[in-house]
Amino acid sequence: MNRNEKTGSPAAHPVVNHRMRAMLRAVGAGRGRVSCSSEPDLFIDGLSCGDQFAAHALAHQGLVRAARPGRSGELVPAVLTPAGQALLDPEQRSAA
Repeated sequence: MNRNEKTGSPAAHPVVNHRMRAMLRAVGAGRGRVSCSSEPDLFIDGLSCGDQFAAHALAHQGLVRAARPGRSGELVPAVLTPAGQALLDPEQRSAA
């Protein structure tokens, strides 16, 4: 970890790329599940997300979280946090 990184708190201005935005859209559409873990893995439509680094970043930046508590390793529905939804809102307005 370098001195610019923080642990345990969401970034003030999350850094997301196009792939991460697609992952957020899938979670927002109710298609995502996460593993209950300190490094949550993301599953979309029942398949493991190919970019787990991005999935971990979404969770650590406070954009995606588990919808409910679960046992370690259990897959539970994923939901967007208010910050994750806020990133998609401008996209959704321009698509309408």
